[in-house]
Amino acid sequence: MRLVGLTGGIASGKSTVSSLFKDAGLPVVDADIVARDVVRKGTGGWKKIVKAFGNGILLENGEIDRARLGQLVFSDPSKRQLLNRCSF
Repeated sequence: MRLVGLTGGIASGKSTVSSLFKDAGLPVVDADIVARDVVRKGTGGWKKIVKAFGNGILLENGEIDRARLGQLVFSDPSKRQLLNRCSF
């Protein structure tokens, strides 16, 4: 069995190729979906991130405000390291 990694920038055709793979009956794992699943409200990843960054990163519905968290971690290398440590 072959394992193929599909990468590329915005609007480079990743979704199109992924759809072609699916249409051909090939299994596809979408890392964007997996990344969202592991930080869904109430999960272990969500708890770690909220503990590290506080309730200020939450939307009204309790989900992580990904845009707000992104602003924090991409403007401060130490906060980015803190987020990366939450992954383990």
